[in-house]
Amino acid sequence: MIAGAMRAWAVATVLVCTAPSAWSQVSGYPNRTVTIVAPAAPGGLYSLFARLIGSKLEQRFGKSFVVENKPGASSIVGSLAVIRSPHDGYTLMVANTSGLAANVTLHKSLPYEPLKDFAPVSLISRVPEVLVVNAALPVVSLADLAQLAKATPGGLSFASAGAGTAQHLSGIELGAALGVPVTHVPYKGMQPAIADVAGGHIPFMFSPISFALPLAQAGKLRMLGVTTAERIEAVPDVPPLIEVGLKQFDAVSWFMLVAPAGTPADIVGKLHQEVRAVMADPEVHREFVKLGLAPVQSPPPEDLPGFVRSEIVVWGEIIRRAGLAGSQ
Repeated sequence: MIAGAMRAWAVATVLVCTAPSAWSQVSGYPNRTVTIVAPAAPGGLYSLFARLIGSKLEQRFGKSFVVENKPGASSIVGSLAVIRSPHDGYTLMVANTSGLAANVTLHKSLPYEPLKDFAPVSLISRVPEVLVVNAALPVVSLADLAQLAKATPGGLSFASAGAGTAQHLSGIELGAALGVPVTHVPYKGMQPAIADVAGGHIPFMFSPISFALPLAQAGKLRMLGVTTAERIEAVPDVPPLIEVGLKQFDAVSWFMLVAPAGTPADIVGKLHQEVRAVMADPEVHREFVKLGLAPVQSPPPEDLPGFVRSEIVVWGEIIRRAGLAGSQ
């Protein structure tokens, strides 16, 4: 009986000593600087979302959130850096469709497993894109674009922010749908890609609206159609592509805040609630809409792996249909 009492006392002592430590880890989070990795070059949507979410969380927590760009290999370099970081909630990443879904089918050997190596925190936004052409081209419709491609030896080239991005896959889908030859030209980010289209070096590309709109307003690009099934408030005069000649063309990417797998669930939950509050802010909502983005109220963290799993299937089908499975 005495031995049993001693064991019970020892267990109680362990619980008393460890419980406050575990509790304080969560209740005191964050107590130092948090890094949000943007796995692409500065100037793109990764950076935009990381800065926006980081600045808002900084205000809410009263601790610094810094953005660190780690570009390379279609977000693989940044992803591996995050996976290898301490799983303590102090290194986060803005991920998107490419890194968490498309890369699975696109790459022969992907050095990480999205569903195993990351803990989803919160969806941030859907990202409608718009088909743009250089404004100097005699192209004001899909039919004009198809005619130009057929009349050009070897067809037309199109730009993207990198292999496996929504711009890449949408360009391949467009060529197949129009029955015209197209050649993919990958860039290291959106800024250099769309700058070359605006400068007349590349005929066309798909682009997030936030990048295309200022250049269209400046008369350097012409917007032919959006990739969503519905019109977008930021560009109400630009029709969905399915309204102007394409069937079943509804390609919308998304961005998500993630942590390395193994990050304490309570910290993930705390971050999720704060990001949801940020996204519910009317000021943030207005800013997103102005940029042609579609803010979302995220499902809870425990439901997000199912979402990612379904997106791996959806984008895998697009990649296989384009003949790009295992091409990277």
